[in-house]
Amino acid sequence: MTFSGRVAVITGAGSGIGRALALDLARRGAKLAISDVDAAGLEETAAKARALGAPVKSDRLDVTDRAAFFAYADAVVAEYGSVELVINNAGIAFTGDIKDMTFDQIERVINVDFWGVVNGTKAFLPHLIASGDGRLVNVSSLFGILSVPGQGAYNAAKFAVRGFTEALRQEMLVQGHPVKVTCVHPGGIKTAIARNAGAVDGLDAAVLGKIFDKKLAITSPEAAAKIILRASERGRARVLVGPDAKVLDLLVRTVGSGYQRFGARYARKTMPQRKVPTQKLPTQQLGTQNASAPKVATSVADGE
Repeated sequence: MTFSGRVAVITGAGSGIGRALALDLARRGAKLAISDVDAAGLEETAAKARALGAPVKSDRLDVTDRAAFFAYADAVVAEYGSVELVINNAGIAFTGDIKDMTFDQIERVINVDFWGVVNGTKAFLPHLIASGDGRLVNVSSLFGILSVPGQGAYNAAKFAVRGFTEALRQEMLVQGHPVKVTCVHPGGIKTAIARNAGAVDGLDAAVLGKIFDKKLAITSPEAAAKIILRASERGRARVLVGPDAKVLDLLVRTVGSGYQRFGARYARKTMPQRKVPTQKLPTQQLGTQNASAPKVATSVADGE
């Protein structure tokens, strides 16, 4: 597939990989339908894409709103007549140990990062099938291949995206539908996702974002976009984005669950501790003990 003249849908297009994908596709002659919850960032992306000569439909969209997503899919098809490429890219990050995160915090990450992908897939899949030559790209993460301390909710969502996407790819093959499905696993991308990430009380999200930018963000959004689009053109099942993703994927395949020792060691050495007050237990409980929480791990290694 080439993208010239094709209709491409991209969620999370207000910044980062989403914006880079939109602009790359604009240069290739695609027609764009872009969305984000960040209206200002989205408008900036739309203006840049229009300056490149691309037709652009730009809409604020909350990917967790299922009814709105289906209405959006119908509106895109009503405007352009068809859809050939859908990239479910929108995502958020949140740092904190599982024992410290609230259910609301966990559910928010799962709702955006997993259910947002499910909603987008279900809303657009019939249109991709009807196109006769569709491409679906779901963005997971390096953290959909390996888990790290402090990213339990994000890991859960991104592993779920991987399983969901790989099952769907096989279903399209079994049923003979003309849709190629690709799962994307970005490593550390130079985007705002870590800087904008939330964190549990006692952790400074800004500090975590700086650590990510300095130590983990390796690949530019523009380079990531080119890798993703090349993989989609070729109908690849899975694509690793960035040298860190390739190295750590190899580590997991080589040592199996033994990689967890490396992750825990790295977290202890490099990541800040959650600041909580020392608590005194009642005297009948054998004196005073330090109740400080253990260290948490890395900020998100993704680039939506």
